[in-house]
Amino acid sequence: MRRDAYDLITSTASNEAQRAFESAVFGVASHRPSTGLALQTTLSADPDHVAGHALRGFANLILARSELVPIATNALADARASLTRKRGGTSDERILVKALEVALEGSFSAAAAVLDHGFENRPATFLPFKLSHSLRFMTGDAAGMLQVTTRAVDHLDTSTAAAGFVLGCHAFALEEHGRYSEALAAGQRAVALQPEDSWGLHAVSHVFEMRGDTDQGVDWLEGSRKAWSRCNNFSFHMAWHLGLLHLERGDHDRVLEIYDDEVRPQQTDDFRDMANAVSLLWRMEQSGVHVGDRWTDLSETAYRRRTDTTLIFAALHNLAAMVAVGERDGVAELVSQIDAKALGTDEQSRVAAEIGVPMARLLAGLDAPADRQMIDRMVANLTKIGGSNAQRDFFVLALAKAVGAGGDNAAVSRIGEIRQRLKADDQLFKSIERSVGTNLSA
Repeated sequence: MRRDAYDLITSTASNEAQRAFESAVFGVASHRPSTGLALQTTLSADPDHVAGHALRGFANLILARSELVPIATNALADARASLTRKRGGTSDERILVKALEVALEGSFSAAAAVLDHGFENRPATFLPFKLSHSLRFMTGDAAGMLQVTTRAVDHLDTSTAAAGFVLGCHAFALEEHGRYSEALAAGQRAVALQPEDSWGLHAVSHVFEMRGDTDQGVDWLEGSRKAWSRCNNFSFHMAWHLGLLHLERGDHDRVLEIYDDEVRPQQTDDFRDMANAVSLLWRMEQSGVHVGDRWTDLSETAYRRRTDTTLIFAALHNLAAMVAVGERDGVAELVSQIDAKALGTDEQSRVAAEIGVPMARLLAGLDAPADRQMIDRMVANLTKIGGSNAQRDFFVLALAKAVGAGGDNAAVSRIGEIRQRLKADDQLFKSIERSVGTNLSA
């Protein structure tokens, strides 16, 4: 048994495998494109590296693509076989494997709970901590995120390799609760401890955006560009935040430039890249920006994934892309797929039933909530879609536009009031109000 630089106890006897796995964990923490290669090196040096197989499984599962589930399943089988060959491995390894098993059974929340409980006496052990944070992020469990990060920070040794990364996660959890001053302090401390902490940089940018501090937000992101531009496609997401800030300032030409060069420089179908691009283009159009033919590649990509409801958050963004160009057949098929998903019993099926179906019908122009109770229920259930408050704001804005188009000015006002509990009033919401003939947030 040996303890690595991030406090995980593994059964590997290979120094090369341990060094490579530490590099992989650093890559996960800092969103580096070299992470996959480091993981390959780990498993080449020790084909029975249990944690390496578990991480490979989670890495594929978290991409939320139906075709990658078999790869994650194979990784679980490899991890189990490696445990057997390692005579049961270590407790840490067994917990990681159990969590992957539960996640593959269809519950990210339960998998996160396995990790949290398994490491309750060492809550700052970084890999299980980060995996739990990511799983809870994808399920919209902000309360769980904050509970876990608070416990980790309470046990944190700031001299360890993971300290800055742990604080960055805590900053994000605080921000998602609207505790902006605390989040700002934690995020800035995280980056001071670990300048490669892109998640901490990201958490601080969220604070500036949600408080309406656009100039500070732009300065923060431009000042840290050297760090986040080295990321994998997370750099596209950081650029998305920069684009939102410029949009609020009315720098429309700059937003288009950021979109083309940094948000959508590659025509990928990664759901995170699609969410960035779809929601930014939609916001630009609501702000009166002519986006040209930029919807074309998004709608074509979405059409190819029109039957994939692995993650409702992803499916709804794909739906919005097809709606934008009037792709009726694709819209109808994806709405039908989300309806069918809602009949299942796993975690995402429940998300589909509680918010995916009504939001899909709203985006498709088939339905709009008819009364205050339904509006409140939709807004309350939005967290279950997953992602951040900033990402889900796209759905809040779409809801406001839909009910406003139906002539319900009071409902638009109600949505604006709910939105302002977390986000400062902004030009985009005012644009939507004007487009539906109201002016209620002034």
